[in-house]
Amino acid sequence: MFKQILSKLPRKSSKNSESREHGGNNASYSSVYGGSRGGDLVSEKSGNSSVSYSPAPDSSAADVGWKSSNSKPCGNNVLSGYEALPAFKYVPASEKQNLFIKKIRMCCVVFDFNDPTTNLKEKEIKRQTLLELVEYVSSANGKFSEVVLLEIDKMVSANLFRSLNPQPRENKVVEGVDLEEEEPSMDPAWPHLQIVYEFLLRFIVSPETDAKLAKRYVDQNFLIRFLDLFDSEDPREREYLKTILHRIYGKFMVYRPFIRTAINNIFFRFVFETEKHNGIGELLEILGSIINGFALPLKEEHKVFLVRALIPLHKPKCLAMYHQQLSYCITQFVEKDCKLADSVVRGLLKYWPVTNSAKEVMFLNELEEVLEATQPPEFQRCMVPLFRQIARCLNSLHFQVAERALLLWNNDHIQNLILQNRKVIVPVIFPALEKNARKHWNPAVQSLTLNIRKIFYDLDPKLCKECLHKFQEDESKGDEIEARRETTWKRLEELAEKKASGSEAMLIPHKANANASPEDSEIGLKFQAAIKKVSN
Repeated sequence: MFKQILSKLPRKSSKNSESREHGGNNASYSSVYGGSRGGDLVSEKSGNSSVSYSPAPDSSAADVGWKSSNSKPCGNNVLSGYEALPAFKYVPASEKQNLFIKKIRMCCVVFDFNDPTTNLKEKEIKRQTLLELVEYVSSANGKFSEVVLLEIDKMVSANLFRSLNPQPRENKVVEGVDLEEEEPSMDPAWPHLQIVYEFLLRFIVSPETDAKLAKRYVDQNFLIRFLDLFDSEDPREREYLKTILHRIYGKFMVYRPFIRTAINNIFFRFVFETEKHNGIGELLEILGSIINGFALPLKEEHKVFLVRALIPLHKPKCLAMYHQQLSYCITQFVEKDCKLADSVVRGLLKYWPVTNSAKEVMFLNELEEVLEATQPPEFQRCMVPLFRQIARCLNSLHFQVAERALLLWNNDHIQNLILQNRKVIVPVIFPALEKNARKHWNPAVQSLTLNIRKIFYDLDPKLCKECLHKFQEDESKGDEIEARRETTWKRLEELAEKKASGSEAMLIPHKANANASPEDSEIGLKFQAAIKKVSN
């Protein structure tokens, strides 16, 4: 009875004091949303609650505010007047919402974590307060009012929406740093940020959060700033952002087109402007789930998104950072609508790497997944340019590229597509197979080439003989062209020597040799003109 009377006494706290923080001693919280997010918080049971709170002296008898007389409006500096408020279990039910709001306002204070020696007491108070807020939101049994939503929006914005100055992981890829050995940059404020993210996650998924009311605060401006945080270098933060954004996408249906457009814009800026962003992989993971849920038939905007946003993501040098997620999204589209296979394959060919062998192997891996979901009509539309590129890969001097291209035949679906269309495909790739079988330096590539060539010979020997005959003819013509080229260069060297030795007149090749080809004459004239220009 005495405690209840004291709890109703007016509190000596100013308006400024309601923007500071609270905590207890050694409170802990165990996340129920996965070990990766809750792993940094030690689980400690106390009664039936996952949060244990040890109040400051006499806090069970009276509300403990913080002394505003010594405090200043807080940017990042908080003075010693920052003190704890009582735990929710020490106030009657009618006062819990007011206490909840005061605790939220306390947590709007942002500390400087770059200096680990300052405000230790206040930082611990805030951490404990955040833990209590998470527990309160998790166990709420009444709809959150608009006043509460406003305060939550202020607190989350104050803590999370900050300027990021990350060193993008893509820069390290370009510089040749092995990211598996490189330690990621961790945010020193993470002990507080993690609990704020957990609070936001619990708030979003809570059945007591009315989406129609909450969308006034979780608005487009909020979402834009939230998406900007994906550029954080801290992988723990990006993991939380991914989970929360997926929940927002599921709960606030009205914002789904906006979220997709905002992600689209991030991709555009990344591909065509900066090529620097830390969160492309996480955004693609979210899109993978979204694409998986697309209804059929696909809307035109989704197809445009595939062609204009996803396929160009193959262009940046740092493709390895997010290729697995990108490949999954691309394959999902083809599985949803097999008619998109032609557009996807031609898009891959457009951005096919020329000098980057590691990227070529990734492209071939993705190509196999796409072709596995491709049906014969779509395959026939793109098979000629596709196998011209595969032929170039077969002759690659990098053995991993050549070997990976040859392994496409190990896929039964792809092999059936090739054999069904062998009349068109074999003439395209036969020269590459023949060159590999004769003179590729790698024994494994030679062996695989001979196996594939044998498949074609066993299935259609007549076609293979025709292709071999044509290959030999082209090879003979190539030898003749090479010999003529050598003759032309020798003649040019002779002309240069005569010019250097002070010859009286330059012989023009097409006059000196009536049987010379037009190519020889043209080269001679150009060379003569160049020598005159140099001598003048």
